[in-house]
Amino acid sequence: MADAAVNRTGGGTGGRTQRVLIAADKFKGTLTAVQVAERVAAGLRRVAPEVEVTALPVADGGDGTVDAAVAAGFERHEVRVAGPLGDEVTAAFALRDGTAVVEIAEASGLQRLPAGVLAPLTSSTYGSGELLRAALDAGARTIVFGVGGSATTDGGAGMLAALGARFLDADGEPVPPGGGSLGDVATADLTGLDPRLPAVDVVLASDVDNPLTGSKGAAAVYGPQKGASPDDVATLDAGLAHFAAVLEGAIGGRAAEYAAAPGAGAAGGIGYGALVGLGAGFRPGIEVMLDVLGFAAAVERATLVITGEGSLDGQTLHGKAPAGVAAAARAAGKEVVAVCGRLALAPEALGRAGIRRAYPLTEVEPDVARCLADAGPILEQVAERIAQDFLR
Repeated sequence: MADAAVNRTGGGTGGRTQRVLIAADKFKGTLTAVQVAERVAAGLRRVAPEVEVTALPVADGGDGTVDAAVAAGFERHEVRVAGPLGDEVTAAFALRDGTAVVEIAEASGLQRLPAGVLAPLTSSTYGSGELLRAALDAGARTIVFGVGGSATTDGGAGMLAALGARFLDADGEPVPPGGGSLGDVATADLTGLDPRLPAVDVVLASDVDNPLTGSKGAAAVYGPQKGASPDDVATLDAGLAHFAAVLEGAIGGRAAEYAAAPGAGAAGGIGYGALVGLGAGFRPGIEVMLDVLGFAAAVERATLVITGEGSLDGQTLHGKAPAGVAAAARAAGKEVVAVCGRLALAPEALGRAGIRRAYPLTEVEPDVARCLADAGPILEQVAERIAQDFLR
């Protein structure tokens, strides 16, 4: 580490003040991104009290995206909307200067289901549509729509219905909520969609690029995580395909093009609903969020960037927050290290991603159960090690 080490007395090589940018995602189930930043900062300052620390909690479009925006200075707005099973919940979006950050997990996420309950066939995105409408009501001109952590596989039908679309069965009645009912859709009418939508720039922010249907589609890849049995997966995939076919009859060939587009399968197909009904454009979630959060300006002043998430593994390299942070920091010529609960990447893979070294909690405490129970204090110890290696 000698080639990366700097003087802890604030001078470093060439007398530079050491400035650390903490841009980490949450440790899912243990620490929020804000808490990760707080704990890392505390550990760094115990070893290098003079270091300048800037916290910029990040997210890739999944749960925690709104919290990251609020931590960066956005205003939090709360509204009562339908949860995935129709029960009312309090959900939030973030707003600043006409840009709203909305995440599906706030209204339609797995955490909104009752404890121990999974409902892969009946969970609906209706509440996410209500949340989008609330952002429009608040004056949003740009909406960053983060899609991850959903309980749903309804192709965005519920979301579109909340915004004015109509999906009717053969008897002319509205189809019940949930992906299990998509096979009953006989007609689709998008003409009643909120008239403000065409004037709003909607960005579909996702860390996955799956198509809507098929072996790499929403139901096959993500349905089992939401409690779908093999029979449920088949029902949901067939329903999504039928839904896209009905929409093709309603609005033309672009409906089929959107079904095959990257991101259509995100969050149980709500990506498809956003593309086909909201006029959304797809971008990798972490890229969008780094822009929204002002990462470029923050990293410019940094001499070291610390990123991370709960598990650094193969998924990290495919659009997750730490990989995005590392790529952007490397482009700016900055050194990057990572913190994590669990490390499942070889040093070579980390290096290719632009991460100089990773510091897992298990390096301090091998007992995984203790790492989960005491993640905060252990993370502070990990940060002390980073300070000893890079800030002295």
